[in-house]
Amino acid sequence: MSHYITPLFNTSLKIPLFSSSVAAGFASPADDHLEAELDLNEYLIAHPSETFFVRAKGDSMQQAGIFDKDLLIVDRSLTPKDNDIVIAAVAGQLTVKRLVVKLGKPWLYPANPNYKPIPIKEGSELHVWGVVVHAIHKVSNLS
Repeated sequence: MSHYITPLFNTSLKIPLFSSSVAAGFASPADDHLEAELDLNEYLIAHPSETFFVRAKGDSMQQAGIFDKDLLIVDRSLTPKDNDIVIAAVAGQLTVKRLVVKLGKPWLYPANPNYKPIPIKEGSELHVWGVVVHAIHKVSNLS
């Protein structure tokens, strides 16, 4: 995660939003009713001046739904809370992990049992860059 991307907000792309939900189980006839148009900037980005994008690398957060090469939307205006997924700098390296507070001490937890939690030891500096609010990943190999 060496590069982050700042979103551009001077563009608007409104996409049709259907009022009916899509069954993920048994199929049902789809409604032809449009609810509204959805602007992805408005839907995904609550605080534009405090938001950035960054690509995830690796598989340490896969059980939290964050996969290699996912685009993460990070909000710097949010105060990190226990159990939030955050972008943090640890020993000069950026990482995406779940912030967990145990006995008053912060830990960074992966969402993959193949990785160990990272304790933030006394005297160590933990710098949280922001809270991950969305993860976007492809579900198709189409370009």
